[in-house]
Amino acid sequence: MGKGLSLWFACSSILLLTAASISISTNIWLALLLGVLCIANIGWGFILKARLRRKAETKAQQPS
Repeated sequence: MGKGLSLWFACSSILLLTAASISISTNIWLALLLGVLCIANIGWGFILKARLRRKAETKAQQPS
């Protein structure tokens, strides 16, 4: 995974967690939704990283 994509997932997760922590005092359901979205965002980042790594390994193993 490139540096830009890693930075995107890190910043978007931080923003989602910040929004969830702010919304705890006003609306618990919104906070829970934002927390679930953050976990899904982090999971999506790990899935994408594994797919890109697997694709690169497969491409490197193919004979030229």
